[in-house]
Amino acid sequence: MIGEPFRVIEKKWGKEIWYALTKDYCLKKIIINKGHRTSLQYHEKKEETNVIISGKATVIVQYLPTRGFLTYEASPGDFFHFKPGDRHRFEALEDLVMMEASTIHVDDVVRISDDYNREGTNEP
Repeated sequence: MIGEPFRVIEKKWGKEIWYALTKDYCLKKIIINKGHRTSLQYHEKKEETNVIISGKATVIVQYLPTRGFLTYEASPGDFFHFKPGDRHRFEALEDLVMMEASTIHVDDVVRISDDYNREGTNEP
């Protein structure tokens, strides 16, 4: 079946284009504008894989159960898999396009730090 995306969500840092949200998975394109970044976040239930399609990014990750943060410079073809509890953030060094496949827990976001002071940020 050929179709149009069924949902576009504008974000402070860019936008998400949703292609599928079924009972089993979610598929979306994430666009982050150069110089912007997502919140430092984790998910309690959601598991996701992100693959960089175009652009470059700095990716900060804390894979549990380790305690330290790792920093990567990511380019097209690089991908990251996050399990529940893994802390992560993407910062666009260039206009960034990623695809994300995830479980259906699309509202499961715990923000630790956020440049835009969005609700749910767990900053002091």
